Amino acid sequence: MSNQQNLPDESFRDSIATISEDGKRNYIHPKKPSGPFYKKRKVLSYFLLAFLISAPFIKINGNQFLLFNVLERRFNIFGFPFWPQDFHLFVMMMIVGVVGLTLFTVAFGRIFCGWFCPQTIFMEMVFRRIEFWIDGDRGAQLRLAKQEWNAEKIRKRVLKLSIFFIFSFFIANVFLAYLIGSDKLFLLVVNGPKEHLSTLIPLLIFTGIFYFVFAWFREQVCIIACPYGRMQGVLLDNKSINVAFDHVRGEGENGRKKWRNGEDRSAEGYGDCIDCNQCVVVCPTGIDIRNGTQLECVNCTACIDECDTIMDKVGLPKGLIRYASEDGILNKEKFKLTTRMKGYIGVLIILIGVLISMLFLRNDVEATVLRMPGQMFEHKGDNISNVFTYKIVNKTVEDLKEIHFKLKDTKGTIKVVGKDFVVVKKQGLVQGTLFVEINQALLEGDKMEIEIEVYSQNKLIETATTNFMGPRTF
Repeated sequence: MSNQQNLPDESFRDSIATISEDGKRNYIHPKKPSGPFYKKRKVLSYFLLAFLISAPFIKINGNQFLLFNVLERRFNIFGFPFWPQDFHLFVMMMIVGVVGLTLFTVAFGRIFCGWFCPQTIFMEMVFRRIEFWIDGDRGAQLRLAKQEWNAEKIRKRVLKLSIFFIFSFFIANVFLAYLIGSDKLFLLVVNGPKEHLSTLIPLLIFTGIFYFVFAWFREQVCIIACPYGRMQGVLLDNKSINVAFDHVRGEGENGRKKWRNGEDRSAEGYGDCIDCNQCVVVCPTGIDIRNGTQLECVNCTACIDECDTIMDKVGLPKGLIRYASEDGILNKEKFKLTTRMKGYIGVLIILIGVLISMLFLRNDVEATVLRMPGQMFEHKGDNISNVFTYKIVNKTVEDLKEIHFKLKDTKGTIKVVGKDFVVVKKQGLVQGTLFVEINQALLEGDKMEIEIEVYSQNKLIETATTNFMGPRTF
């Protein structure tokens, strides 16, 4: 029984700040953050916002800088195009990204969420700042929430939610540019919505989703919906760097105590935490960082800035809340690579090496030649004829002109159905039919592998391998 009484109180983990005791939505009204970390986050956030908004409209060699066209299975990564035939490369890139993020989490916790995540950037640096501008700081927001519906409250709510909707519509347009391409998005704008209802409907759906997220669901995306927060709990250990409260220094022997001028706190056994609660009121997810590592913490550093400001005012050393590991707080250990981190680094290096090799082996032009299903060979005098279908994918930014075919290491003729020469537009593909005729005396059985060379203006660009069928020999 005595052991149970000595266990730390973990009851705070049984509930979240965004849900009230009766199960209703509890809105978090954090204090407006300020301080060195917040200034750095603003600079980085505005840079990332500029990148996120401009990326689908930037083109390199005619290719959109970032494109994730899932329906057509076409992707552009930093201006580098990936076709359905390159899907294995895209998957490999995703695996490298997941392993890299895992390594980053093991080493530095959920720092990605607070500094780089688009959800956090838009919520804290766009929508939350609009809210501060219209409703005021924490105290004004709390008073407005309790205020009866009068002209002032209606005006502020309508203004805020209208601006939220406008920004949500803008973000939805940018998001759509990533999915369908900026050129198609411009066509939607120029031609009008009536001629592009199939695009307008998804645009309105995305607008509704973003409006719901930023106007109502808000920080619950990070707490409830985001799978990365769940993954964090599995990956973190005592050596991971997090935004952490130094409980050794802050609690002392007798715990926390309110500040009183002239007292000797260390002599009385009290820690440096003066229990001002400012780290709680400034937290955008409503947690108390002094309870230790929590799922809801997104490492936004707002509590670090606020605590440092308070420590400076009372004349105590800064850093009571800081980036630190649990072992760093308890044993004053410095950050070092653990065996697990080294293992992840090794796997990541191997994966990057494989990815680079695959990228170098990737062909700019892909040609596929297959026998037409259900078609038998045909006798044409001493020759045997097979009918094939061909597909040529041009991944380059230049047209491939005067495409023609030749047999490699085998005597025979190739006749293309239609034009003598084929043109493949840049970033396009061409499909067609061709006949291959080979003298029966040259066949090596009823099934022979042949190689067909693809030329563009007498320049060999690709070689395709297929099977040629003939009569059975005894």
